[in-house]
Amino acid sequence: MHADHSGREEAREEGEKARAPLATSRAGSAAAGGEPILEVRDLVKHYPLTQGIVIKKQIGTVKAVDGVSFDLAAGETLGIVGESGCGKSTVAKMLVHLEQPTAGAIKYKGEDITRLSGRALKAVRRNIQMVFQDPYTSLNPRMTVGDIIGEPYEIHPEVAPKGERRRKVQDLLDVVGLNPEYINRYPHQFSGGQRQRIGIARGLALNPEIIVADEPVSALDVSVQAQVVNLLDRLQAEFGLAYVFIAHDLSIVRHISDRVGVMYLGRIVEIGSDEQIYEHPTHPYTQALLSAVPVPDPAAREHRERIILHGDVPSPANPPSGCRFRTRCWKAQERCELEVPLLAVPAVFRLTESPAGHDSACHFAEEKQVVPPEGLLEMPGETAGETETEAEGGPSQDVDGENGPAPSGSTRAG
Repeated sequence: MHADHSGREEAREEGEKARAPLATSRAGSAAAGGEPILEVRDLVKHYPLTQGIVIKKQIGTVKAVDGVSFDLAAGETLGIVGESGCGKSTVAKMLVHLEQPTAGAIKYKGEDITRLSGRALKAVRRNIQMVFQDPYTSLNPRMTVGDIIGEPYEIHPEVAPKGERRRKVQDLLDVVGLNPEYINRYPHQFSGGQRQRIGIARGLALNPEIIVADEPVSALDVSVQAQVVNLLDRLQAEFGLAYVFIAHDLSIVRHISDRVGVMYLGRIVEIGSDEQIYEHPTHPYTQALLSAVPVPDPAAREHRERIILHGDVPSPANPPSGCRFRTRCWKAQERCELEVPLLAVPAVFRLTESPAGHDSACHFAEEKQVVPPEGLLEMPGETAGETETEAEGGPSQDVDGENGPAPSGSTRAG
């Protein structure tokens, strides 16, 4: 037993030494503020709506993603939040080429990967891996943990020769906090949190530079969520990873993200640093999301302003003209119906050094502190777009801008 344990420790040390130069170089690149490692420009994904069985006729289009743009630097974490159906997961699938974009570009180190195929695409996929949302369905129940984590080595044999694969898989299990002796177990023998760790280990197998995490903690208990998020934080520091982190939970997104993008109905409506988005939001939709976050301080909770959105999210098959948020926005005017707002720094903040001077797609953007900066998002488990059944003693604002009690019922983002 002692010999086996010491052997695993030596193997782990060798693995860490081998990965150390990679982590150092990536972290240095991020600190130096180099070129973005990933550039997304005007990304579009439309799904056809068809009618008929034998002869199919297209009768419409679902605009799942409609013009998304952002950059991702080496070693950075970009969080993406929004209600269910806004297109977050579709963006994630396109980043790893599980979905082919209808239009737009995804540039990895300056090369548009949407035009790649065959060996060229295979080489890029090695550096962009994904951690899926559901730890139960994303693992093959007929394969052992060793086979699941080792499968990337079958696709990219140059990464690990056959004689070293078992040791590398055991190293990865150790890195994510699982016993290396579990290598011959099956997924059903693990808890949800352990299964997600296996999914993370599989994503790390090829030493990627970017990991796209599509709601990796939404199916887990709150206590397990914290463990997985802390693991992702540690792995980023250790290996210099860049994350695109998608989630509903605003507290988790702020904890792990350097920058945050807010999506609504297929478009990013506001993007900036975590401080800019959480403490100096300028878009009405972002302000509404933040007003739904629980504040643990009772005194602060009594004085916060609630913003209650009425109505449902419009269908992506028939989105509103102009600003897509106008049908639920208390600031909507005729201009919002006629003109599509650009995602840019609002004119009122362009000549200032205010933290509110970040990209926001609103004709009437203005800074609004909807929750106290201290104690913000300290309580885990709240999801983007979720509102309480009743206002807790404080003023509420509906879409008409009138103060009053919150209506019964709730609006929940997935």
